[in-house]
Amino acid sequence: MNKFVLFLAVLMLAGCSTAPNNLSVKNGYAIDTTHSSPNQNERVRYLVLHYTVFDDKDSLDALTNGTASAHYLVYSTPPTHHALPVALQLVPEAKRAWHAGVSQWGNRTHLNDTSIGIEIVNAGFIDGPTGRLWFPYTEAQLALVKQLAADVIKRYAIEPQNVIGHSDIAPLRKSDPGPLFPWQAFAEQGIGAWPDAAMVHKHLAGRPASRQVAVGTVQRALATYGYKIPQTGELDEETRQVIRAFQMHFRPAGISGIPDAETEAVALALVEKYYP
Repeated sequence: MNKFVLFLAVLMLAGCSTAPNNLSVKNGYAIDTTHSSPNQNERVRYLVLHYTVFDDKDSLDALTNGTASAHYLVYSTPPTHHALPVALQLVPEAKRAWHAGVSQWGNRTHLNDTSIGIEIVNAGFIDGPTGRLWFPYTEAQLALVKQLAADVIKRYAIEPQNVIGHSDIAPLRKSDPGPLFPWQAFAEQGIGAWPDAAMVHKHLAGRPASRQVAVGTVQRALATYGYKIPQTGELDEETRQVIRAFQMHFRPAGISGIPDAETEAVALALVEKYYP
C-alpha cells in the first residue's frame, strides 16, 4: 500500500470526508487544500519599467551574470516566434528579481519584494555640448512592452498609479525609463496613470504654465501621489530631483526640476483622480 492510499485510509477511518483531489502528498506528510482563507492578496502590487543603458548582448549579460536582474527583458528589436514578438523571462514572476534597489513608493519600501520589473534595451542618454540627448525606443519594443505590461497588470490587478518608472521610486539615483518613454500613450491603452486634461486646466486656474509656485504645495501633492520627497517648503536639491523625476513621467516637455504652475496643476490633478 503506497503512502497516498494509506493516508486516505486513515482519514476515512477517522471519519474525514476530504476528497482525494484536495490532497497532495509531500515528503512524509500531506497537504489538504479544501479550505481557503479570504484573507489574502497578491504579492505583486507594482509594475516598474526600466531602460538597461546597454545593447542587447550586454543587457542580457548584465541581468544574468551581474548583480542585478529583472523578470523580463525586451530587446531593441525583439525576436519573433510564429510572427509573435518574444520577451525574455529571466526570473519567474513568483520570485523576487533585483531590479528596484533602494526604493520607495507611497509607504512601501524595498519594491523588489512587491513588484514585477521589465527592462527595455535602451542606451538612456548622453551629455553633449548642447545638453542631454535621450535615446528613443523602437516601435517594436513599445508594442511588445505594451502587451506584456497589460498582461501583468491584469494578472495582479495592479492599479494605474502603481505602474511606475525606476526614476519614480528612486529619483535621486535613476532616470529610467526617461522622458521619451510614452507614458501618456500607454495610459490611453489602460497601462498606467495620466491626469485628465480638464482637471489640469482647473488646477492651472488661468496662470501661465511657467509661473513658479510655492514649493510646499508641490511637495505635498507629490508625497500624496506616491513620491518620497521632503516636506520642507524649500527647493533643496533632493526636492528638485524628485520634481524632475515627476516631470519626466508626466510633463516631459520641461524637466527642469522647477516647481512651476503646470507641474503643480498636473500633480493636483493626479491626486484628485487617483486619491479623491
